[in-house]
Amino acid sequence: MAAPAAPTPITEWPDYAVTPTGGDVFTQDLNTLYDKGDLCWLLVCTCLCWQITPAIGFLYAGMHRRKAALTMIFQSLFCACACGIQFWVYGYSLYQSHTTGPFIGDLSLAGLHNVLAYPSLANTDIPDILYAAFGFTFVTCTAMILAGAMLERGRLWPSMFFLLCWTTFVYYVLAYFEWNPNGWLYKLGVYDFAGSGPVHIASGFSALAWAIMLGPRKDPNGESIHHKIPHFRPHNPFLVGLGTILIWFGWFAFNGASTANLSIRSIYVVVNTNLAACGGGIAWVLVEYAFHGKFSIIGFCSGIISGLVGITPAAGFVPVYVAALIGALTSLASYFTVKYKYLIGVDEGLDIFAIHGVGGFVGDILTGFFAASFVPALDGASNAYSGGWWNQNWKQMGYQLAAATTCAAWSFFVSIILLFIINKIPGMHLRESEEDELRGLDMKYLMDAEGEEMVLHGYGASTPGMTVSGIVGGRSGSGSETGVPVVASKQD
Repeated sequence: MAAPAAPTPITEWPDYAVTPTGGDVFTQDLNTLYDKGDLCWLLVCTCLCWQITPAIGFLYAGMHRRKAALTMIFQSLFCACACGIQFWVYGYSLYQSHTTGPFIGDLSLAGLHNVLAYPSLANTDIPDILYAAFGFTFVTCTAMILAGAMLERGRLWPSMFFLLCWTTFVYYVLAYFEWNPNGWLYKLGVYDFAGSGPVHIASGFSALAWAIMLGPRKDPNGESIHHKIPHFRPHNPFLVGLGTILIWFGWFAFNGASTANLSIRSIYVVVNTNLAACGGGIAWVLVEYAFHGKFSIIGFCSGIISGLVGITPAAGFVPVYVAALIGALTSLASYFTVKYKYLIGVDEGLDIFAIHGVGGFVGDILTGFFAASFVPALDGASNAYSGGWWNQNWKQMGYQLAAATTCAAWSFFVSIILLFIINKIPGMHLRESEEDELRGLDMKYLMDAEGEEMVLHGYGASTPGMTVSGIVGGRSGSGSETGVPVVASKQD
């Protein structure tokens, strides 16, 4: 029997409506029109971006008290798995379908059906299947940014259900607005290079909504600061530092591959990303030292992440000589939001709203101010951008403000509605019982914590049997107000 003929190199892409896969893999070589360097860059960056999701889990685990730290690791794995399955089932289709509705995409690509070699909407230099792989990492880490808002008092099952509802009705809607060529913010001309709106602003303002709906944590020490909002020190700054390092490393890929090809612009983006992180970290620790006379690992990490948040929309639009300034200004905005957050009386202890919500909003505005037309043109194709205020394109600031406000309002109010509905479903109330909250979420949900000693004792005559004392959130507990000895829990 004669050997089958070798596939013929494809010379042009067919009409999408006729051949959505790009061609016949048995008779045509669908790799011909793609540059292997572009494919390699995006694929490697996809792998690097994936580890941002568990890295956020490490960061949040370190910022929790010990008795709820493992729950954050669990949540990071849940986001990586469940949100990934959701992305495959219908998520990618909702915001990247080639045939779309007026408000959001259709289900033509559900199950990644027909997602193969045809050029992606993001850039014709890469195929649909590769952009889908890259986009998968965005939704998982965005969901994990938000997951920390359950902070030691949210029930696990309703929290996981909310995250899946949130990605459906908030993330994918905003991603369609900004990243699909038919999205109204895309058509308006908004600059959002790597997803400040759908990623940072959305998760930050939704975290604020979640914290409001949950209410403040219980304070085992009977102490609170500012409007009775409890405060606890992170139990493991080492984990916070490790998580930050991995996030910083992954953000080179998160931003760098958002060019959707490999070019000088990609390199420029990586440089901007690094400088902004440096500027954000330095700005935070300096102002913190000015107020407190000491440095802080937690503060340094918060500043670095604030810088990364601020440069996310700007990395592919602004000159390198303003990147560190953007990181610093975003970091300062986030710092003072943290410092005065007690004024709104909401227990949002991981500062997701301050760093991602406010930081993302500020980053969007700074992008409109500092954007320069020559930076996008570094990819050899994007020479139609008018820049921002520095190029006398005054209206760009209005576009940026419109996009940031849209993302903030949509994410906040839709989250409130979703949480309200979920809380009314039998068996899906959001808030953990007081007893289980004080014992710790790890003990309630994870068998890995069952070997830890957890003994509840009375804390004074006024609140018998309701608290755990000892070392709580890094602060020394004094035992009982009545002088009765208390056994410290390993989980506190």
